Amino acid sequence: MRFTSMLFLIAAIFFMNGCCGLGEKVSTVSSPSENIVVKFFLSENGSPTYSVYHKNMLIIDSSRISFDFKNQSPLGKNLKVNLIQRESVVDEWEMPWGEQRVVLNEYNEMIVNLQETENHKREFNIYFKVYNDGIGFRYEFLKQPGVDSLIIKDENTEFNLTGDHTCWWIPGDWDIYEHLYNTTKFTDIDAISKRNHYGLAQTFIPENAVNTPVTMRMDNGLHLSFHEANLTDYAGMTLKVDKDKLLMTSELVGSDRYGYKVKRALPFFTPWRTIQISEDAADLIESNLIVNLNEPNKLRDISWFIPKKYMGIWWEMHIGTKSWDLKSGNHGATTENAKKFIDFASDNGIKGLLIEGWNTGWEHWIGFEDREGVFDFVTPYPDYDIDEVVDYATDKGVEIIMHHETSAAPRTYDQQMDTAFALMNKYGITSVKTGYVGKIIPKGEYHHGQWMVNHYRKVIEKAAEKNIAINAHEPIKATGIRRTFPNAISREGLRGQEFNAWAMDGGNPPEHLSIVAFTRMLAGPIDFTPGVFDISLPTKPNNQINTTIAHQLALYVVIYSPIQMACDLPENYEGNCAFDFIKDVGIDWEQSKVLNGEVGDYVTIAREEKNSGNWFVGSITDENSREITIDFSFVDPDAKYKAMAYKDSENSHYKMNPTDYELEEFIVTNKMIKTFKLAEGGGLAISLIRDIN
Repeated sequence: MRFTSMLFLIAAIFFMNGCCGLGEKVSTVSSPSENIVVKFFLSENGSPTYSVYHKNMLIIDSSRISFDFKNQSPLGKNLKVNLIQRESVVDEWEMPWGEQRVVLNEYNEMIVNLQETENHKREFNIYFKVYNDGIGFRYEFLKQPGVDSLIIKDENTEFNLTGDHTCWWIPGDWDIYEHLYNTTKFTDIDAISKRNHYGLAQTFIPENAVNTPVTMRMDNGLHLSFHEANLTDYAGMTLKVDKDKLLMTSELVGSDRYGYKVKRALPFFTPWRTIQISEDAADLIESNLIVNLNEPNKLRDISWFIPKKYMGIWWEMHIGTKSWDLKSGNHGATTENAKKFIDFASDNGIKGLLIEGWNTGWEHWIGFEDREGVFDFVTPYPDYDIDEVVDYATDKGVEIIMHHETSAAPRTYDQQMDTAFALMNKYGITSVKTGYVGKIIPKGEYHHGQWMVNHYRKVIEKAAEKNIAINAHEPIKATGIRRTFPNAISREGLRGQEFNAWAMDGGNPPEHLSIVAFTRMLAGPIDFTPGVFDISLPTKPNNQINTTIAHQLALYVVIYSPIQMACDLPENYEGNCAFDFIKDVGIDWEQSKVLNGEVGDYVTIAREEKNSGNWFVGSITDENSREITIDFSFVDPDAKYKAMAYKDSENSHYKMNPTDYELEEFIVTNKMIKTFKLAEGGGLAISLIRDIN
């Protein structure tokens, strides 16, 4: 389905409107529903300015746009409008894998061509796309006589808030996103003092700024989330905080090596600056704004990648029973240990096995300044026979997942990528977990700067040529590029499960993932690695998982990824009926419904599995117990479903009794409404198996 209409307007044709009391000439573009309106005008000094309304209420006040360049004067005043173009689009596209199969792409667009009235009379365009779930806008820098490229020192895109909103945020770190979320009013944001980066080898927070997505709730209950889409050959964006003015301004991640933020050949587009807008928290998760603002699938055939659940020689390293390196005497990635995991995975329908620490170099990979050439990505340790392991796994119907830890030395990875991917092709391995732990080499570059953004993209594109899928850890942020390159299957980019095993602050609090679902997950899939059953972590006396088992099960539905890890050890799953849910739960979805939720408190999501018609429900809560009422009207009205509910017991508690749960069986129709109690730090996981009889 596609409908497009275009109307060209010259600069003299404007809608007259007194925006913000200024009375300038204003051009507007609204969402298809007409609930969201963007107004664009030039201020008295010719500065491009926009504002945003929701149902006639101002939600983003007059916000200006400008750029500072090296070797050119700033761009952002003394401008005139040459031309305005408009377009309306209604389109549908299919995800090869994802939270849903069919995505509606419906928006109204306004393109504003601007030109300086003085100096060099440079031209550039601003594109506004307005959807029913939010807005996106980006800049197009056009060719200039005698100039082949631009060097951007600063991009100054403003987001002028209309109140002291409640915010869920992490610091604007140039290297990591692995911080705990803070819940404060906007005027209480303090990124410098509220750093949470225990045990990390890299972090750089130069000023009071926040990373995106940053989610806010206005006093009237309207929710906003600020992010970016299609981050391509550009620096990642943080948002500087001006508490007095209730203002956020884009602050691009820089390069100390080069002394600027972005260098691009003309002409080029910037990423989209996005604001998701929702009357309740639940609809934020259902928004497709970020993927819709990316280009269509360039790979077309992605059938070689099959969404899957996987296990890993991984968790035992974090709880201290095994190690990555050989010299420790307790190496985890051995042929014998791999076969043990393969046997368990095969017996339980788990299709993948990640093996970390298989290749040489782990003795010298962290804490060393010179990490270039430490890993070679093709040479196994002598106690790991890769031929034997792959053959054994293939016979058992399990695919090995490759692991490439670069130790934040991307130039070494660049040099060896072809060889590493050729090895994967030789063994029929179609996915790899990449890692970038440490400060970036060369010195002066940061994980989220333009140089590294281009490296991450190079890995995705080169892997696509070899039919290899990338699960990136210590990554650049997700900005919807999975639509264009669906071999970008998942990524970390948050404070993950491993922090529960070794963080000095006691691990992730119970509220963590009920914030993540409304913040980080809005950007894209998350490789969070759920499924810990041995919650007390006996080898880590100062740590434990701050959830119940039912909460861990619910994460397979709540936190989306096309690869989901059963991260605990086989011996902790054996004989536990709760593992049946991990075996049964879907991994690729026909559709998803967010049934209820509030940021930082709780969330309930239902997802229909592709092809089977089965549904799965996950619900999690923070440190507070609560009752959750589920209306099952989302299921097929002509079918009955056998429900298996894994739920907290009366005695469950994330601290005192985290492993206690109950299993309830019942029949579900779309007329049923049922209430469940979630314990403190608890959850609920339900499988709904369609009864074809």
